[in-house]
Amino acid sequence: MNEINELIERIRKFRDERDWGQFHNSKDLSIGLSVEAAELNELFLWKDSKEVDKKRLSEELADVLIYALMLAEKNNLDVREIILSKLELNDKKYPVEKSRGKSNKYNEL
Repeated sequence: MNEINELIERIRKFRDERDWGQFHNSKDLSIGLSVEAAELNELFLWKDSKEVDKKRLSEELADVLIYALMLAEKNNLDVREIILSKLELNDKKYPVEKSRGKSNKYNEL
């Protein structure tokens, strides 16, 4: 079993011990992910990146990742596979020779 699957299993065990699976439909996991991402963003609001509390950053980022992993699990998506697939797609959209050092969107390169 790979490390990502081990993490998903630990999260699932935590969830199931509390009988929270009943609340983990795709819609609510997606909304929860968005809420946690907003809490992550809030840490940076009106601050320089260097001012952010690393402990709170790690906690909020963990929440985002947990929701993302649960959403993938709920929809039978292989996290490794979807990430590698997206990287391959992005590699085509953002070829190094056109995008290196630029922040432009792919259709503006």
